Amino acid sequence: MSSLYKRPTSPYYWWTANYRGRRLRKSTGLTQKHLARKVQEHWDISLMLGNLEAFGLLGYPSTLVVDYYKSYLGFLESRKSEKTVKTAEGILRKFSQYLESRGVKRLDEITVKILNGYIDWLECAPKTKKNHMGVISCMLDQAIKEDVLTVNPAKRVTLPRIVHEVRHRPLEQVDLEIIWRGAGGWSLYYAFLLFTGLRAGDVAMLTYGNIDRKKHALVSFVRKSRRIHEFPLSKTLLDRIPEGRRKDEPLFPALYADNERKLNDNLAEPRKYMQALLEAAGRPKATLHSFRAKFNNTLRDLGLPIEDRQVLLAHSASETTKIYTHPNFDLAAKYVNRIPDPANLAGLV
Repeated sequence: MSSLYKRPTSPYYWWTANYRGRRLRKSTGLTQKHLARKVQEHWDISLMLGNLEAFGLLGYPSTLVVDYYKSYLGFLESRKSEKTVKTAEGILRKFSQYLESRGVKRLDEITVKILNGYIDWLECAPKTKKNHMGVISCMLDQAIKEDVLTVNPAKRVTLPRIVHEVRHRPLEQVDLEIIWRGAGGWSLYYAFLLFTGLRAGDVAMLTYGNIDRKKHALVSFVRKSRRIHEFPLSKTLLDRIPEGRRKDEPLFPALYADNERKLNDNLAEPRKYMQALLEAAGRPKATLHSFRAKFNNTLRDLGLPIEDRQVLLAHSASETTKIYTHPNFDLAAKYVNRIPDPANLAGLV
């Protein structure tokens, strides 16, 4: 059903109608309403016949799901990171396949019921389902901004309850013994995680140039805090790092990557390897981040105050221009050097 209306900035009557989820608007070029109504009738007939060219509206975005989500990805590529675009691409491709299986071809056919069905259809954790709906909702919001849709049904979807659980349980001594007995080629990588408390990705990006043997320190850029930090290196760890290497050579070539997506893919190998060792021994599941939790708890048990531990864990901050050194570097180094060596516990030394 179309209608005519007046704009404050125009002397003419404007025609507007909804067509398959799009809001169409065009000036009639007429100031007299009875004449504008004749144009309205003509355009209404053209609209019924699907002849958009009759009133110059072929430039509007397509309402077909498969066409629109591809054009939306092009929009994201010019504004978001590669990681964001790749994530959206995977989710929207899966969503498009689901809609096709349900006979839904146009954006305006997407309803709350369809979206709730998609949530039930997904075989993943509740939090992942929430992430899927977040990506879909952003696309539908953009469709509204482009006058392709008038409402976003994703805003009224009922998401499953998210049960919070401890994903990164601190490793216990028995876990460390199991891991070190079977660590193999990942032994040095696991040692870095345990003795520095750094995040798995930050350790994977280390080069030999980050090692200051003279000061027994590690100088590294921490991605989450966007700062360069200086950490004390324990003698136990320093003794295991090979010497005579080029400064730009990665400590862990199998993990080093130029982009975030590739890095995350690479980290799956040491994570799954560690988890397989624990599972084979009947131990609860843990992650690479569990080393970071163990690092914090070990220093806590040794008596290092929480303020000092927060600095060593490189929590987020805004500065990016200077090297941040622990204010009690020598004190922190003494505590780091007291962290027990799992190799001793496992009888490997």
